[in-house]
Amino acid sequence: MLLDVQLDARPDLAADRARELADTGVAGLFTFEGPHDVFLPLAVAAGAVETDLMTNVAIAIPRSPMHLAHTAYDLQLLSRGRFRLGLGSQIRPHIERRYGATWSRPAARMRETVLAVKAILRSWQDGTPLDFRGEFTQHTLMPPTFVPGPNPYGVPPVLLGALGPVMTRTAAEVADGLLVMPFHSHRHFRERTLPAVDEGLGRAGRTRADLTILPQAIVAMGRTDEELAAATAGVRGLLAFYGSTPAYLPVLEVEGWAEAQPELNRLSKQGDWAAMTGLVTDEMLETLAVRGTPEECAAEIERRFGDVAERVCCYFPGYDAPLDQVADLAAALAVSA
Repeated sequence: MLLDVQLDARPDLAADRARELADTGVAGLFTFEGPHDVFLPLAVAAGAVETDLMTNVAIAIPRSPMHLAHTAYDLQLLSRGRFRLGLGSQIRPHIERRYGATWSRPAARMRETVLAVKAILRSWQDGTPLDFRGEFTQHTLMPPTFVPGPNPYGVPPVLLGALGPVMTRTAAEVADGLLVMPFHSHRHFRERTLPAVDEGLGRAGRTRADLTILPQAIVAMGRTDEELAAATAGVRGLLAFYGSTPAYLPVLEVEGWAEAQPELNRLSKQGDWAAMTGLVTDEMLETLAVRGTPEECAAEIERRFGDVAERVCCYFPGYDAPLDQVADLAAALAVSA
């Protein structure tokens, strides 16, 4: 199994950080739409390393599909064919109050965005007239002045991040790949995600071979008690944050922990992060995250996803995973079976 890890760096530091991570033997680097632009670090990294590069995810609803297509095309050029465009929807408060954009029917909007981006890229690649007419966006004008022509490295894949059944079905219907959101459990993945994948594929007349499933794992990794304690603290904080969001209630629900979500949400509004992390029990941590040495983490990731995925995205939240241990994790995943 191949390993992708987060390129968590400012654009001016991205080249050096990308080289450090690439030297561990990871297969790919991805960016998150956080305190910096999601695309610019990848543009810098494209010239510094030979790994795969991906947005994970770029928030699509506030952006035009035309902007997304142009950026994806250019990053595919810069990386010489190693770019994947990962898109996500975000939740309503962020779309309306942070991005200042319009929110409605996220799965329908994301479906249309994926189809529009692919239609634009396909038009540039094979010269077919652009004639995309959707409910939320239309793209019917493409004068030669604005056509970059066929990309010598081909059309970059378009992936969609999803957690709930509707968005997961949508990804399976129209996207090249599904980014399984990192806050999940083995049971939720098997009982909720994969059936929704199969339903979406069936609606579109597709099979599992037509869709890349890219799981994501929150990892607390260390070799000493001190390292594991620091990693565990960081992971507890992220799990508490995710658990406070109503959109993630189904994951807690399937494990019998639904009652924790309203309390986490209440504490988040008070800014009581210490109390929130205290609600994340050891059982929750072991179920919702992966914890242990690099070799133990690799074995657990293989157990959860090895029969459905060829690569995995790993997060090391709130702590600095030693680079030698990232290398050990990549090596252990590469030989896992």
